[in-house]
Amino acid sequence: MDYQLTYIILAGIFGAFMAWGIGANDVANAMATSVGSKAITIKQAIIIAAVFEFSGAVLAGGEVTSTIRKGIIDASAVSGNPELLIYGMLSALLAAGLWLLIASQRGWPVSTTHSIVGAVVGFAAVGIGTEAIKWGKVGDIVLSWIVTPLIAGILAFLIFQTVHHLILKQKNPVELAKRYVPIYMFITAFILTLVTIKKGLKHVGMDLTDVEAYVYAAISGVIVAIIGAFFVSKIKVDKEKEKDFHFHTVEKVFGVLMVITASGLAFAHGSNDVANAIGPLAAVVSTAKTGVVAAKAGIETWILLLGGIGIVIGLATFGVRVIRTVGQKITHLTPSRGFAAELAASTTIVVASGTGMPISTTQTLVGAVLGVGMARGLSAIDLSVVRNIFASWVITIPAGASLSIVFFFILKTLFS
Repeated sequence: MDYQLTYIILAGIFGAFMAWGIGANDVANAMATSVGSKAITIKQAIIIAAVFEFSGAVLAGGEVTSTIRKGIIDASAVSGNPELLIYGMLSALLAAGLWLLIASQRGWPVSTTHSIVGAVVGFAAVGIGTEAIKWGKVGDIVLSWIVTPLIAGILAFLIFQTVHHLILKQKNPVELAKRYVPIYMFITAFILTLVTIKKGLKHVGMDLTDVEAYVYAAISGVIVAIIGAFFVSKIKVDKEKEKDFHFHTVEKVFGVLMVITASGLAFAHGSNDVANAIGPLAAVVSTAKTGVVAAKAGIETWILLLGGIGIVIGLATFGVRVIRTVGQKITHLTPSRGFAAELAASTTIVVASGTGMPISTTQTLVGAVLGVGMARGLSAIDLSVVRNIFASWVITIPAGASLSIVFFFILKTLFS
């Protein structure tokens, strides 16, 4: 490889740019419900994201990365010409990063997964040949984009219905909220811990049996519920504010729960979506170093760190625009509604992440927010905002593919 170091440096820069785009667009989605429902501030969202996105990326990010890296293109098609894969993955990163910059600037919550998958398919079709693309795998991914928002929407609808019937409809909602919210905390912590143990900790060399996994998840759930119950018990009824809004204190109780679900969603998001930036980056680095396509290469720590840092900077610098769209414009969110959306979305994401399916976090969360909105009737949803979001989803794949093709030919001309 004549340009080995150049390829690795470019991959690092483009990968960091793509990770920045994920932070600006996708992490903003993950935090939008918490910020939109006023459970946490923007500053707190950035701190939570910094800790949990980073942990999710480093501990549980490897499973999906292998799908993005090797699952979409048949490696044997470029084995005789590894440079083609390098130009392609570099152009895919640059194309997806650029599209995310454009979308984030306009406040559109597009999918980073769509962007990168579209970009990879685009360069592969033109640069290698359509027969090199694993269309079955692409079909599965596209199907998951339809199925996951639907599942998240139904789950969010059902979770919010339990909140409505158990707490909001009753005569003494504050007492009931204090009783039931620790149970919701237990469920949230249990699900997230279980999936982390089963899928994430394998990368760190911890292999637990099913029974051990369930025991640890239950312990984690109990600890979180006890800590949560302590904070919830400190919340006092503010009679003045209750006059303006009958559920003021109830929503404050759910605000405590939102911090837990936001942390969980950030972890889930980091585990799934860091792959969009570091999958192609890892492919370039391993191919540039070995000269062999799809050589079994472990993802180096610096690559995971670069992905994690890029994501956090993206949220801090540009995230507020997309947060406004998802958190405030689709439907009016309160902490109890935001909690239902976040628990539904994070459950859907972590399960999908464990199966190695690169789903769209954006679509999953928007689906969940719509599900919560639907629980209050169609009039509670701003359909013009939803229409714009859907339109931006439709053009993401062709936009990623077109930009990727242009950059592929530029890089190929420059280096060959």
